[in-house]
Amino acid sequence: MPIGRTHAVSLMGLRGAIVEIEADISANLPNFVLIGLPDAALGEARDRVRAAATNSGVGFPHQKVTVNLSPAALPKHGSGFDLAIALATLAADGAIDAASIDRVVHLGELGLDGRLRPIAGILPAVVAARAAGFETVMVPAGNQHEAALVPDVRVVGVASLLDAVIWHGGEFEQVAVDPILAPPLQATTDDDTDLSDVIGNEEAIEAMLVAAAGGHHVFMLGPPGAGKTMLAARLPGLLPDLDATAALEVSSLRSLCGLPIGRTLALRPPLESPHHTASSAALIGGGSGQIRPGAAARASHGVLFLDEAPEFPSSVLDALRQPLESGVISIHRANAVAHFPGSFQLVMAANPCPCGQYGARDSECTCSPMARRRYLGRISGPLLDRIDIQLRVSRITSAQVRLADESVRVSTAAARARVREARETAGARLASTPWTLNAHVPGQWLRSKGMRPAQATTASIDRALERGGITMRGYDRVLRLAWTLADLDGDARPDADHVGRALYLRKAMNS
Repeated sequence: MPIGRTHAVSLMGLRGAIVEIEADISANLPNFVLIGLPDAALGEARDRVRAAATNSGVGFPHQKVTVNLSPAALPKHGSGFDLAIALATLAADGAIDAASIDRVVHLGELGLDGRLRPIAGILPAVVAARAAGFETVMVPAGNQHEAALVPDVRVVGVASLLDAVIWHGGEFEQVAVDPILAPPLQATTDDDTDLSDVIGNEEAIEAMLVAAAGGHHVFMLGPPGAGKTMLAARLPGLLPDLDATAALEVSSLRSLCGLPIGRTLALRPPLESPHHTASSAALIGGGSGQIRPGAAARASHGVLFLDEAPEFPSSVLDALRQPLESGVISIHRANAVAHFPGSFQLVMAANPCPCGQYGARDSECTCSPMARRRYLGRISGPLLDRIDIQLRVSRITSAQVRLADESVRVSTAAARARVREARETAGARLASTPWTLNAHVPGQWLRSKGMRPAQATTASIDRALERGGITMRGYDRVLRLAWTLADLDGDARPDADHVGRALYLRKAMNS
């Protein structure tokens, strides 16, 4: 008998590898052998495929069936190979056209009744199939709209194994079945977290605008009730809509996590706010079997907000140091390495001490100086050095409330327009470089000939560097902030005032 051959996709992180699935039928005692490093869920495909084929009325060979997943050294996870295994077996048995299934990538999990169940990770899998040169992908009907978000690929949605067999030329009578649909995407209401709700704290509001315009990380220190969480929740609203590449990446991460995907790509930047009891695997990603993305990866192109940052384990916080520098999250295992995007904006908020009242005008702190140092010492110096904006936030007074009621506050829509203009200015300046945001520009380029501000402009940070007030990394980050401030003000280059304001944003927490 001929060998049935088709293809599926194995995901490692967001990257997919094409897996060739070969089925051979030999005249031995009935048996089903699955080889090629399957995990436990994939190994159980033997029983799912046999029952699905029998209950669908397409039959199953009563001989020895050997299915090979190639390349054999690549670990393979999950139940998304079921459809491909079943079709390769039926092609080897002569029930369908072997040439037809060889041109198509098949993805989907089979139920015992032969219906196809939606699976997680369809979007990145279809992207991988397109990158490998395949023009047609067959997916469960419940994943059809999600798979159709990938351009230049023909998507065939089928509700059952029988429908797939008939599509590939099998001569069987069509039987209508109710497709298994993916969970619907919950309708989103208009975000009511407007920037105009923030009363007082003009410096903090300006810091949020700078962070949004330049993609800078933020650390806010202040007592409870100062508005740290309110400010962080409004940062995603200040960010512009995602471009096509970022939208596809954000939607692919949602798909990989098994979250519902709508009929269009996600256009708004995400916000992730994990609890302080989160482990390193929950924050960065991991898993003993299949490697899954954590909150930091899901926040890519958006905001990762860590409230009560000192309450996180120090080892968990320090795991963010590498992604903050490289923009990539790499998770290493003994037999594989998974890569996830890590281009998020980190926003951390912390109380000044365990009781939270240190520095508050209306309360008295009961913590000793040693307790305060130990509490904030849970956030390591190397991690803090990677945070561009370090701001102290105070509680507002009744006088500030009255003054705010009489003044006109900036709305999120107006602030987002200002941020968009600043990003367009930076994008035009960086058009000939690999970077698009000021926060991503390396210090070497900022200090290069033609870009470095005049010595009189950088006099304040030159003195701070000489006296040990900032590190060389901090020096470069102040320059990035200065360029962002100049972009917001519509100036071609930063001046001494921009550099001074940038240094304040960098060192205000220690002032």
